[in-house]
Amino acid sequence: MAEKKKAGAFDIRVMIALLIGIYGLVLTILGIVEKQTEIDKAAGININLWGGIGMLVFTALFVLWARLRPIVVPVEEDATGE
Repeated sequence: MAEKKKAGAFDIRVMIALLIGIYGLVLTILGIVEKQTEIDKAAGININLWGGIGMLVFTALFVLWARLRPIVVPVEEDATGE
């Protein structure tokens, strides 16, 4: 019978969360330091800040999903049985 191993860091959900998290962090920082004139152009909504926060929440949910429901990959034995 083949052993089972978790995908861990190679899970695609972790990679997606990492990329979205980096973009979310950059947008959140840009939203914090945004000038009021730029915010006024977007009908008074700090879109960078809200978009960044949304991406960070998405990242947290993806990481939580990957931790709670890990992908299990069967590990096959080699020809020597080791």
